[in-house]
Amino acid sequence: MHVPDGFINAPVSAAAGVVAAGAVAVSLRGARRELDERTAPLAGLVAAFIFAVQMLNFPVAAGTSGHLLGGALAAILVGPYTGVLCVSVVLLMQGVLFADGGLTALGVNITDMAITTTVVAYLVFRGLVKVLPRGRRSITVASFVAALLSVPAAAVVFTLVYAVGGTTDVSIGKVATAMVGVHVLIGIGEAVITALTVGAVVAVRPDLVYGARGLTQQLKLKVGGELVDAPAAAPAPVAAPVAARSHRKIWVVGLITSLVLAGFVSFYASADPDGLEKVAHDKGIDKKTKEHASSDSPLADYGVKDITDSRISGGLAGVIGVGVTVVAGSGIFWALRRRRTSDAASTEVTQRVEA
Repeated sequence: MHVPDGFINAPVSAAAGVVAAGAVAVSLRGARRELDERTAPLAGLVAAFIFAVQMLNFPVAAGTSGHLLGGALAAILVGPYTGVLCVSVVLLMQGVLFADGGLTALGVNITDMAITTTVVAYLVFRGLVKVLPRGRRSITVASFVAALLSVPAAAVVFTLVYAVGGTTDVSIGKVATAMVGVHVLIGIGEAVITALTVGAVVAVRPDLVYGARGLTQQLKLKVGGELVDAPAAAPAPVAAPVAARSHRKIWVVGLITSLVLAGFVSFYASADPDGLEKVAHDKGIDKKTKEHASSDSPLADYGVKDITDSRISGGLAGVIGVGVTVVAGSGIFWALRRRRTSDAASTEVTQRVEA
């Protein structure tokens, strides 16, 4: 659903840029509270994984494909504020390096693909886990529904933005019907990918899933013929080096998976246009599309310039994209984590002095 340059006029694009900048600023502050010793090491990896999976377009209808948006996945794994930043990093890398999504439309894309999907998905997820039985299965089910609803929500937001700032005169009703219809189908793919990924991480390390914290099933004991809550067991002490190795194992497995998806599996992705591209062509809202400012990038269109073999070119571009995204994302999130630690230390010193 990457909006190219020329779909939305300059004033509305600028307004969306202001909204996106404000949301990112709020997310930077909120992410300091979310990024702890469990979340921080994984946030950059989540961004890289989303980048990799977004290269895997899957068919959803005749001549139409879809791909992961990633807001629900990021919000559930590392938190909503950090999730907004994860998807924003991906969109920035895609726009600057790969000419995917217009640079003047970056604010629109962040508003639509990062903010809308993350906020909608996390609200739905939190609402569901409050009413569903506590347990890992409920987390997976809630992840599925949250991801499913986040994609058509993004389609609705794009339609509203286009209704205000679209550069062609088309029937908004027809655009809305087409966008929501195809993105409900794409949402099913999004839901499957999100539920499988969250379920896999929850099965191995539920403590690393932000949305799963505090949601474990309370054990019951049968006393006098009645079921009562079992007393909470004291957590077993774990040595710091063991925890560090465990984090590294998850990180390495996730990075290798991302590299394989982007570098190899992406070659078999659907070549059909995605939902937005298909609707734009069918309804005529792409008549004023402008050439991307980074169209001459060495990595434009997810291929390495001057490498003629499409398999090698696309695979190498995917590997480079994963590498750049994980480095950029990890750098940002580690900086925020250190800032949080520094702020906490300063507050503690101040309190001791005042005492």
